[in-house]
Amino acid sequence: MDGSDAGSAGSAGPAEVEPMPGYLQLMSRGSGVLLAAWRDCSSCGLQRSRTTFLDHAYFTWTEMALFVFCAFLWTMVRRGLTQSLFKPLAQWCKLLPKDAAKMPESSWKLVFYTMSWSYSTYLLFFTSYPFFHDPPSVFYNWKSGMTVPTDIALAYLIQGSFYGHSIYATINMDAWRKDSAVMVVHHIITLALIGFSYAFRYHNVGILVLFLHDINDILLEFTKLNVYLKSRGGGYHLLNDVLSNMGSVSFSISWFWFRLYWFPLKVLYATCVSSLQSVPNIPFYFFFNTLLFALLLMNIYWFLFIVIFVVKVLKVKEVNDVREYEDEDGSRAAAELLGNSRAPKHDDDAGHHNAAHGKHVQNGVTKEKHL
Repeated sequence: MDGSDAGSAGSAGPAEVEPMPGYLQLMSRGSGVLLAAWRDCSSCGLQRSRTTFLDHAYFTWTEMALFVFCAFLWTMVRRGLTQSLFKPLAQWCKLLPKDAAKMPESSWKLVFYTMSWSYSTYLLFFTSYPFFHDPPSVFYNWKSGMTVPTDIALAYLIQGSFYGHSIYATINMDAWRKDSAVMVVHHIITLALIGFSYAFRYHNVGILVLFLHDINDILLEFTKLNVYLKSRGGGYHLLNDVLSNMGSVSFSISWFWFRLYWFPLKVLYATCVSSLQSVPNIPFYFFFNTLLFALLLMNIYWFLFIVIFVVKVLKVKEVNDVREYEDEDGSRAAAELLGNSRAPKHDDDAGHHNAAHGKHVQNGVTKEKHL
């Protein structure tokens, strides 16, 4: 059921900015509105969903072709930067083999997320869009098939194509971690939200969602890069150690503030409550809110990793990604790939043979890694 007929009485939007609700107001009023919308949705079902999709989804073949092309382009750009910049930089810095193997991935993500978050910050704070300070305004004057402003359409193309690339990259390019399967699900849900929110012209709230999530990825990759750099050249570098600790603290705080405080109180309240006030029969009400709540649950899931991470730092005074598998074979493979003669020596059994030939074990399955 999609809640295509979900609705309640309302107007195009209040004249003044609504104050941001609290958690209690979100849970009480949000649940009440959801239950009322569910009871009122007498004709919800697959047939109604199909009709609503055909009536309200606007997506051209040109836009789909641009998405595919840009997703492929991100993969090629990443490959080029990895081979021409990130790997040579890792060699020049004389990183430890295990760190040199992971540095290109973090460098690439830091470059992209810094760019994408800077652009969404520009849209929300340096233009006339009021979405951050007045989240209910994302649905004011909404019309089916309305024109998407060019600056927002560009943000959607950048982000949508990147997450299309990221589904492939998580499986075939990135190091496999304990949460990689969840990460693939996250990318699929994010891509669905980006694609359908664009098609249904919910692009205003989409920009707000992207802004609230990308900042954490910047801080995460910044922290990891400084962890790799603090032991470069066989020595200890205090500045990078201090920066990694500052980054880990900032990452933990920003995750809670952006994803567990602002995201539910600004975005979910707007999509659950304010949307029906502005557009009583808003299409696919339940579908989009289900995806957004799934995104919130994954944010909570990853916050548990952060708690473990903080406890680990307090106990052992060491910053490491707790999602990583303990894998010495990966170090040996990376060392041989970089031509490092200091690679640790192991017996040449089957598992080490796979690592030495650039293969990676994912959930017990030997898998080739590609760029």
